[in-house]
Order: sequence, then C-alpha cells, then structure tokens
Amino acid sequence: MKAYTGGEKVVMSNEAVLLECWRELTPEAQERVVKFAQSLKLQTESTFVPQTPLGDKLWRIRQRALTKGMQLLTEEELEQELADRRGTYGEP
Repeated sequence: MKAYTGGEKVVMSNEAVLLECWRELTPEAQERVVKFAQSLKLQTESTFVPQTPLGDKLWRIRQRALTKGMQLLTEEELEQELADRRGTYGEP
C-alpha cells in the first residue's frame, strides 16, 4: 500500500497502515474494529461441520458469542473454572 506524506510517496505494509489508522480512532471505534476483525476471522476459520443437532446448536451459540466480542477461555482458564466449580481447586 502506498501512503503520501508531505508530497513524498512512502510504501507501507498493510499492517503499518492499519496501525496508523487504529491510533487515530476513538476507543468506541477501536472496539467496533476489533469485533469486525473477529467476525472476519470466524469467516475464514476452517470449516467445522457439526455432526449432531446439539453440536450444531452449540457451534452457532459459540459463533454468535465470538461475533459479539466474547473471549474464549484458554485451556488453563477452563481447567481453573472447572476446578472452582467442583471445589477441587489446588488438588492434584
């Protein structure tokens, strides 16, 4: 991508252009950009095909949550959550 600064033509990577634009956005606009980028990522992820009606329902719920900006737990966070719910926190 080419950008113009002070009459000079400067070649910038898409990442650099995006970062430059990002810095000029309001926090609200930045949040909209993040949600949009997440929705694009979802569209380009590998195509998972649920094998059961329940799997399909859960997959659609997951996709909606991610589109709305919900962050998924990491494997460690999930293990911690399960331990907390079971009351086994800190046990081997």
